[in-house]
This record gives sequence, C-alpha cells and structure tokens, in this order.
Amino acid sequence: MMKKALAVLSAAALFGSLAAGSASAFNDLSADQKEPITALKQRGIVSGVDGEHFVPMGKASYAQTVHMLVKGLNLNMDTMRFVKKPEASDYYTNVPNNAWYAESFVIAQLNGLPIPKDVDPNGTITREQYADLLIHAIDKKGTYPVIEMFVVLADQGEIDPKVSNSVQRMVLHKLIKLGEDAKFYPKRELTRGEAAVWLHSAIKFVESHADAPKPVPQENVKVTVEKVNDDVNKVVLSRGEKPTGGYGIEISGIRFESDGRAVITYTLTDPKPDSMNTQAITEPKAETYVSSKYKPVAEPDGSTSVSPANPRS
Repeated sequence: MMKKALAVLSAAALFGSLAAGSASAFNDLSADQKEPITALKQRGIVSGVDGEHFVPMGKASYAQTVHMLVKGLNLNMDTMRFVKKPEASDYYTNVPNNAWYAESFVIAQLNGLPIPKDVDPNGTITREQYADLLIHAIDKKGTYPVIEMFVVLADQGEIDPKVSNSVQRMVLHKLIKLGEDAKFYPKRELTRGEAAVWLHSAIKFVESHADAPKPVPQENVKVTVEKVNDDVNKVVLSRGEKPTGGYGIEISGIRFESDGRAVITYTLTDPKPDSMNTQAITEPKAETYVSSKYKPVAEPDGSTSVSPANPRS
C-alpha cells in the first residue's frame, strides 16, 4: 500500500507540479532532451522524481500525458457554464473523481480530446495515441496551415488509420524528427522524455503562430436530405454533437442557383461566457423544405458551401 502511494505521488510530482522549483538541470537527459525538458521545468509544467533525475526513459502513463497536455497548452473550460459541475465519472468509468488528474481528464473531454471512456489512467499510452491527443489539443488553440503532402513512413501499415492523419501532421508540423529508418514506431509505449519533448515542440509551434492572422474556423455542418414526396425534400442541417446546451443553428435564407443548387444559408450561435447551460450531449439541428428539382447545399454567410453528406431521395 505504501509503495502504491509513493508511485502515485511520484507520478503527480513528475508531471503535475505547478511550481517551477529549482532551475538546475536534470543530469539524466540526452543532448536533444536537455533544452526542451529544462524549459518545461522552468514553466512549471514538469518536475523530476528528484532535483537531478527526470527519468526520460520511464514509461509515461495516460494520466501523466493528459495532465501535461492540459497544463502545457493551457486547455480549460473557463468559457463553459454548467448547471452541475462536471466530474470525471460523468465521462469515464475508471477515472476517480478525487484523483489528482481527474480535472485534467474532464477538461480534455470538454475540449474534444479523443480519450476512450474506459481508459486506464494508470496504464501506458502508445506513441500514436499521444500523437493523436497532441494534434487535437493543438487544434483547440487555433487553425494552422498544413502542407498538402503525404509523408511515406516505413511502418505506415502499422499505424491505426483513425490516427494516421495526426501522425502525418506531427511530421509535417515538424513536431517530431524521424530517424534514418523513417519509422514512427506507433505501437511503442511512450516514454516520459518523448512526451515532454513532443509537448515542448507543440507549445513552440502554437506560440510561433500566435501573432499570425488566423482564418475563421469553418465548422462542419452536415446536410441530410429526406424525401417527403416526388416534389419536395426535407433538408436537415446538423452541427453534430456538442458537450453542452447553448449551441444553435438557424437557417437564414435559401438561394436558388441556375446550376440546380439550392444554397441554404445558416448562422451559428455558441454559449455565452456568462450563460448557464445543461451538461448534456446535444445535437443542434435546423430544417427546411426544398423542391426535389434542386440539390441542397449549406453555406455559412460569406463562406464556401457544404454539400449533402447523406442525401436520401
């Protein structure tokens, strides 16, 4: 029991310290690790098992990495309002509400990080899983240009297709360096050194784009067409699932084009910072009816159109 308590304390201290502590460097870091991990320590994002040892080759747990991402990239729920304060048990089956990492898991969930409901917080995390979390966290900080190319990795076939895009972006954003073998090693358990170095690269990437003009993010609005009769179709616009109430979508008009399209314009509303919203998954929708002679597409005011995702006629 004492060993377990010490292990938890060490894990929390390693990645959970908010005090920068001593500025002295760890003596167990490689040349490539020294600068980024020391920088994270000075920011109060990480600390070692003691003043001289970071243990970079130790395995990183899911709890440690989630806590690091939330703190390092300053994810929060400051603008969200809830009728009931969210708890870890609202979203996860194995994350205790009183755990030192519980709030970080809640924040990660509400910021869209793809963490399994049945995640084992004390279990290890793979390189590809961490890459996916890191890219999702970066995307919460802004919209960034991505080079339109595909990097051929020597072990591409081993990467889960669900996270392949995130791994590609890790390379294209230069957040990681591949070795001479051009392998990513997606299934390998992540080390603490890798977790810290990758996070440092992500923080620098986000900060380097902080002053650049940011394009207005275009939300993916799904268009579904349902046949009413031979002459009329019902068109439903959906924003997808949202973590709380307060999100809305409203059809503002329909424009019939000579090319046979019915362009349905819409406006979106998000929860106000000072509003109280229900803590429940919602799916904001709006609907209208259009002649079956036209192909409906959706368009936010002043933006490009979105074609129907699942037309049925």
